[in-house]
Amino acid sequence: MNTRLLICTLVLLLAGCDIPGLGPDPRIALREADGKAIGGACRHALRGIEDCYQMNEKALKTAVFEGWREMDQYMRDNKIEGQAPAIAKEEPTNKEVGPASKKSSEKVARSDKH
Repeated sequence: MNTRLLICTLVLLLAGCDIPGLGPDPRIALREADGKAIGGACRHALRGIEDCYQMNEKALKTAVFEGWREMDQYMRDNKIEGQAPAIAKEEPTNKEVGPASKKSSEKVARSDKH
């Protein structure tokens, strides 16, 4: 009888404890917080969500979207205007241009010669 009482008491005491190592991984929460911060910053900088995804490929897309959406709502509620980014978008160079664009540029070059 005493062992049963001891076991029940022990189970009830441990049920309320946070045992180290059994909780969620803090790195996951950190990645989500980083993604939300990135999304909020992109919205404040007047960047579209697609641009934000491209610029931050390693960030969790769900967290980036959540941060972007929260910042959008906050800015609308408080009538805050965003700030234009100081760094302009990079223009694609000839190396980054796809094969379809190369063919069309070759046709233009040929028509200029005639």
